[in-house]
Amino acid sequence: MTQHPFHRLAPFLQEFIYKKKWNELRAAQVEACRICFDTPHHLLIAAGTASGKTEAAFFPALTELHERPSRSVGILYIGPLKALINDQFERLKELIQGSPIPVWHWHGDVPQSEKTKLVRSPSGILQITPESLEGLLMNRPSAIPSLFGDLRYVIVDEVHAFMGADRGIQVLSQINRLERMTGVKPRRIGLSATLSDYDSAKAWLGAGSQQAVEVVSSSAVRKLRLRVDHFSFPDARDEEQAVQLQNAKKAYYNHIYESTYLKKALIFTNSRSDAELTTLEMRRVAAQRHQPDVFYVHHGSISAMLREEAENALKSDPGPAVAAATLTLELGIDLGELERIVQLGAPYSTSSFVQRLGRSGRREDKASEMMFVIHEEEDEEAPLPARIPWTLLRAIAVIELYVRHKWVEPLETRRLPIGTMYHQTMSILKSMGEAQPADLARAILTLPSFRGVTPEQYKTFLNYLIQTDHIQWTEDKNLIIGLTGEKIVNNFRFYAVFKDDEEHSVYNGSEEIGSITTVPPPGYCFSLAGKLWKVVEVDTKHKAVYVKAAKGKVDTLWLGSGGDIHTLVTQKMREVLAAEDIYSYLSPEAVNRLERARRLARESGLLKEIVIPAGGDSLFILPWVGSKQFRTMERLIKQTLATRLSLRSVVPMEPYYLIVSGRSDTPTLLQEMILACKNCNEEQLLDDKEAPYLGKYDEFVAPELIRSAFIADGLDLKGLARNLA
Repeated sequence: MTQHPFHRLAPFLQEFIYKKKWNELRAAQVEACRICFDTPHHLLIAAGTASGKTEAAFFPALTELHERPSRSVGILYIGPLKALINDQFERLKELIQGSPIPVWHWHGDVPQSEKTKLVRSPSGILQITPESLEGLLMNRPSAIPSLFGDLRYVIVDEVHAFMGADRGIQVLSQINRLERMTGVKPRRIGLSATLSDYDSAKAWLGAGSQQAVEVVSSSAVRKLRLRVDHFSFPDARDEEQAVQLQNAKKAYYNHIYESTYLKKALIFTNSRSDAELTTLEMRRVAAQRHQPDVFYVHHGSISAMLREEAENALKSDPGPAVAAATLTLELGIDLGELERIVQLGAPYSTSSFVQRLGRSGRREDKASEMMFVIHEEEDEEAPLPARIPWTLLRAIAVIELYVRHKWVEPLETRRLPIGTMYHQTMSILKSMGEAQPADLARAILTLPSFRGVTPEQYKTFLNYLIQTDHIQWTEDKNLIIGLTGEKIVNNFRFYAVFKDDEEHSVYNGSEEIGSITTVPPPGYCFSLAGKLWKVVEVDTKHKAVYVKAAKGKVDTLWLGSGGDIHTLVTQKMREVLAAEDIYSYLSPEAVNRLERARRLARESGLLKEIVIPAGGDSLFILPWVGSKQFRTMERLIKQTLATRLSLRSVVPMEPYYLIVSGRSDTPTLLQEMILACKNCNEEQLLDDKEAPYLGKYDEFVAPELIRSAFIADGLDLKGLARNLA
């Protein structure tokens, strides 16, 4: 560039920078301006939280709209969460002050009147979720050319949240469909704070485009303050132990309370149930101590009003505010100057650890501060592997992998995403009205994510949908959506490709509190929004549950499971268990627990072999592999070895160990597993008529294709073989 990028920015952006009293643009912002102003390339901005990524993307994009006003929406921003879009909406309103460029947002909580205004006069910036964009493409195809006919930029925030997931396939398909429907080729900008594999991210962002993708990354060194605390909950086998357990739980919750109640803090949990229970306990402690209730809860089943209340308390309230949250506050919503992050248990991935860590220390002079608080139910009479503190080991592993090695999980893309192919097929057919089979096949198989699907596979796919009435023939031999398909497509849940349990809304009088997945009978008490409620009435027809405040037992009404763990995380856990290092961030109790686990591992020989005796005719298998390889091993044993080795039971404790009972001995079982890995193929790991689902819409697809997809994306026989060798 011939001059500093600041002087090339639109005047209202220069005024914004003056008002913020910035002394200089950050490195990522300078480099993003260079690429956008001087090249036609797409751009991946991979920089840490609070590094100015949003401004790096919008400064050059808004400058172009200022200099060459667009005849339609000029910038399309796709975000993974409504809360993130709402947050960025307020930030962008500040950014465009003094400019005629408007900003719009579009999701389920935005009034229809605002959406109508945009459709009548499309312009400026549109912020939208993939689900709402799907609704536009599917239900308003005639409006797409006027809405996006002069689109210049597509900005995808939190790229890592989309890559490797069905939503990422959906977003890529949407971008390519937009380009076809409008004839424009907007520049793509991806934003992320947790990428380590730039090549796969570049390939994802540029899929279906001829333009190169350039990377802007930040090498800023973040100051960290980490601590790992450990609490043991004794197994209550008698009255004395029951008292000990009660005291241990009291100490655990008091510690969480004392670590947060005077601060602006987030308490991250791995489930909605834990977020609810923790908030309830924090409020009980506050009441017992006659101290203010500064605690909130934030997750996807809480009403939008209560979520916003928690966000505003963290952002704007002068006093302390603490929210127990799931991943709804993990992504890049700006919550201001948070003083501390508390993680209950351990994240399942380093990616999640980095995201949660980045919620604090957003100013350059502040350290990112994160406390892990881990509780473990200890039972000295439990089987050997059950006496290993797996969660403590996982916490240490994710810390070491990121802090020492800057490693974050690589993102895998689905090779045969047939469930998402169903979703996009039905969406495109709905938007077209009707289509020739060849035209529909061309529309789908030229989308980047489905180029691995053969024409013959797609023919099988369509024939099955015709047989099941999801689509049907017209008299003119065109395809339209059938009666069964109409029921799926016309439900608002169709817009989302991720699994979501059907929920009932919960009301206290006229106020909506949130939603639950399991419908309780009248008189039942449960926790929601960090408070206890008693069911007064259930309206099944309108999917509503009416409640009143209560005192009573605690229960949670959501289904859920833990996340997947990468093989490198489990292998690092093994290294930690085998090492003698004492990590500086461990509390004395955590050090003691780690040392006891190491002593147990040494004395039992647990680390010497993958298969070890368990007593009687049982064996333990500790493969030290990730979740996908663990499931592959379980199938390998059940499908190929169980009968031949006379194994009467195979009990998985995913992803850490299996308990196998039968006539086999240690060396035989290990040798047979290694040989089976070499000699088997993936098809042998499924029953003859078995077709396991991997995604939300797999159930509507031909069983032979579901089977092929599971073999391609659900198993990892080669990876398992490498780790057993």
